[in-house]
Order: sequence, then structure tokens, then C-alpha cells
Amino acid sequence: QVTGYLDDCTCDVETIDAFNNYKLFPRLNELLESDYFRYYKVNLQKPCPFWDDSSHCGMRDCAVQPCPTDEVPDGIRSGSYKYSEEANSLAEECEEAKRLGAVDDSLSKEARQAVLQWAQHDDSSDSFCEADDIHSPDAEYVDLLLNPERYTGYKGPDAWKIWNSIYEENCFKPQNVKRPLASGRGESFIYLTKWVSRVCVEKRAFYRLISGLHASINIHLSARYLLQDTWSEKKWGPNVTEFQQRFDEVLTRGEGPRRLKNLYFLYLIELRALSKVLPFFERPGFQLYTGNKSQDAEMKHLLLEILHLAKSFPLHFDENSFFAGNKKEAAKLKEEFRLHFKNISKIMDCVGCFKCRLWGKLQTQGLGTALKILFSENLIQKIPESGPSYGFQLTRQEIVALFNAFGR
Repeated sequence: QVTGYLDDCTCDVETIDAFNNYKLFPRLNELLESDYFRYYKVNLQKPCPFWDDSSHCGMRDCAVQPCPTDEVPDGIRSGSYKYSEEANSLAEECEEAKRLGAVDDSLSKEARQAVLQWAQHDDSSDSFCEADDIHSPDAEYVDLLLNPERYTGYKGPDAWKIWNSIYEENCFKPQNVKRPLASGRGESFIYLTKWVSRVCVEKRAFYRLISGLHASINIHLSARYLLQDTWSEKKWGPNVTEFQQRFDEVLTRGEGPRRLKNLYFLYLIELRALSKVLPFFERPGFQLYTGNKSQDAEMKHLLLEILHLAKSFPLHFDENSFFAGNKKEAAKLKEEFRLHFKNISKIMDCVGCFKCRLWGKLQTQGLGTALKILFSENLIQKIPESGPSYGFQLTRQEIVALFNAFGR
């Protein structure tokens, strides 16, 4: 059991659990199933910028092979926004039969039309992430509900290389602190953790956000693990042994509970960002535009309800402790923070399994968007009630990534 207070915060695990499980998550889940939030445009074909990567996961379960159009059920190809339950299960079977890790890019005709119009509602601005060129011919809309995050068989040296790069190159750590590449799971992070306790709050927070993201992804993979893979059926479900190997206090030499606490820390940071960005979404001119007026209005109402709820949380993380020292030093550290995070978003293009890459890119973009919000507080406060918001902007991509990452 992970209990009690979180380092660098006034909040405790129990308060977050009660608030999330009973108040926030049921509403958030409903929002994420809506048309606006289920389609995410992503370029899964970008080459790895850091090393020559010809090592795309060779396992059948990692390859991307979208279902051929004629195998996609009619209900999805020509059906309405709300796919029928039967069409959903058929699409799921089609996807599983093709490849466990395949990304299913089937969209209904209406959805395709709507996403063309969404583009008109996008604006761009400085960000913490390496943005995909969503106008690239390789960028595709993916239905996140048809491509759930789960175990695909992607593990071993390639997966370790990704996490190693993230921790080794991007956590502000001194050169003499090493993290062994070969996965002795318990020992991996001990050196880093000892170092983390001795550095300033910003660098410590950066490490904890990455660790929280890592923990989050590992929990999803343990919760939707391939338990049975026979010719007749594939069955996903919770794999307790896998979870224990990654988080059990004894098996991880005390590291597991820390990793889980870092997940709570990540949650608090993203929750804080949602509470701060309310003025951007509250403007009458802002709409979650899909072309379906009544549904758009209903979803905006639900979105604002979630943001007001986020604001009402009593024990928010105080981001004023960030970059509060010498102005010149603070500005330098902030820029370093941004560039380090940008690097991490680029590393996601080196992930060999495309379904893992999809969710990795989405979650890093979501966290990058949360950081952008926290560092733009002055601009957000100046947003006019009507008319365009020139100082602070969020693209549709960032909005979809922010809420889906928080949902994860």
C-alpha cells in the first residue's frame, strides 16, 4: 500500500484517491469517449533522430498493419459518430486478428469530414514538445478507443534503450551517476534516487515527472497484459506478478513505492495545469468543435465541470516553488527544462512498437502541454473574454493529448 504524504507537496495519497476515484475520473472518462477527444493525429513514421534505428520490433505483435478497408465493418465506414457496440467489437477483433500491436486507423466517413474541419480551429505556439507535422502525408488520425494502451510484447534491450536514453540524457544528472542498462529491475534507479534527494526542487521535480510517466505506462501494461494467446482467442487482463516485479517494495529494494508516489506527483502537476487553464476554455468563443452542435455544447459543459472540479481540489501542488530564485538563473533553468523535455518527446520516435509509440507520444505531449500551461500563467490571466487569445494558445492536438494523458 502506498500511503501518506508526497515529497515536495502538502498533499497525501488518500486525498488524491478519494477525489479522483469518486469525483473526477467518472466525468473525465465520459469526456474521453466523446468524438472530440478520441481522435488523435499522429505521425508514427518519423525516423529516430538519435541513433540509426533499423531495429523496429520484429515481433508480429508490434508491427503496424491497419485493417484493410474492406475488412472494416460497414458500421464504422459509413456509420454515425457513435459506433454501434457490434461494430466496435468487430473492429476490435479485426485489429487483434491482424496484429496485437497494430494501430487501427479506421474512421467513419463523417469522422473524416469532421477532422478536416477541426484543422481550421488549430493554432500553434511555443511548446515543450517536438510537435509532429500534422500536415505531413504520414500523419494519420487514430481512434484511441480502438487502440487501447496495453501490453504488446515490446520489451528487452530495445525498450530498455529508450528508457535508458530518457533517464541518462535528460534528467539533469551529473555524469558520474550511472544507471545500468541491463535490466536488473531492482537496481536500475537506486543511484539516481540517491542523487535526486540532493538536488534543487526543479531538477527533482523533472526526474519525478519522468519516473511517474514510466510508472504510469508500466501500470497500464500490467493491467492489460496478454494472459492468453491461442488461435481461438486472445485474452487481456491484470498480471499481478508483472506489477509486483516493477513495484513490490521487497522485489525492487524499496524503489517500487517511490515510483508509485512519483505517479501521484505527476497526477498533481497535471491536475494543477487543468485548474490553471480554465480561463482559456471558459471563453464563450471556445468550442470543442466536431460539427455536431448539441454534442459539442454538452461536451464543453462537461469539460468546464471537470476544470472547476480540478480548481476546487484543496491541496494543489504549489508551482510557485519552481524557478523562484535569481531571475537570470531561473530563466536559464526554465529553458533547460523545456529543452530537456523536448528531447524526451523526440526519443518517442525511437520506440520500435508502434502502439507503444502512439501512447508514448500522446502522454509526453500531454505532460508537455501541462508544463506549458504552468509556465504561462501570466499569459493565461491576460486572455480576453472574447476575441482571439494571441498570447496563449492550445492546438487541438495539445488539448486532446492533455486530457488523455491525464486520463491515463
